Amino acid sequence: MTLIDHVDALLEAAGTPPVVAAGDPVLRRPAAPYDGQLGDERLARLIRLMRGTMHAAPGVGLAAPQIGIPLRLAVVEDPAQAPEDVLTARGRVPQPFRVLVNPTYRPVGADRAAFFEGCLSVPGYQAVVARHRTVRLRGQDEHGRETDEEFTGWPARIVQHETDHLDGTLYLDLAETRSLCATHHLTERWSQPTPDHAARELGFPL
Repeated sequence: MTLIDHVDALLEAAGTPPVVAAGDPVLRRPAAPYDGQLGDERLARLIRLMRGTMHAAPGVGLAAPQIGIPLRLAVVEDPAQAPEDVLTARGRVPQPFRVLVNPTYRPVGADRAAFFEGCLSVPGYQAVVARHRTVRLRGQDEHGRETDEEFTGWPARIVQHETDHLDGTLYLDLAETRSLCATHHLTERWSQPTPDHAARELGFPL
């Protein structure tokens, strides 16, 4: 099946596609740069499908490989709905819907922040990942316009997570393995604004 055939099959299917789970090779191979392979109309339809899939999951980001499409495309959107102390501790602020085409990032400064993080492709679990607090993201938008923007706090975490997907990297590759926990444990035990208590109890460094 060609790339176009694969995209068309997803677009013609009823409802939103399932999110590809860890273990599928598409999540472990660097995605191909997007250089117009789909054309404007098909790309716009794929973006709408990705946004719907992200909302249905629900999540705050989705990379094209997560629906089986090996292209450097991702969508992000975060309403930042959480208790105020959590939002403040994590530097989480609402992010409008945006499309990332061929994104790359580099750290700005040496500061890092460690928080629990999950992934739609690894359902049922979360783990602590230390990520750059601020990054400079470069790439294009869905119209081919160049973008160059700095992200800080939770928005920086989201764009790092989704861009990593396009390089074949899952968040678990970067996580403190002793922090790995079932989502219900996170909700019941480790829902504090920061993972400090979890680090003490589970025995992992921050």
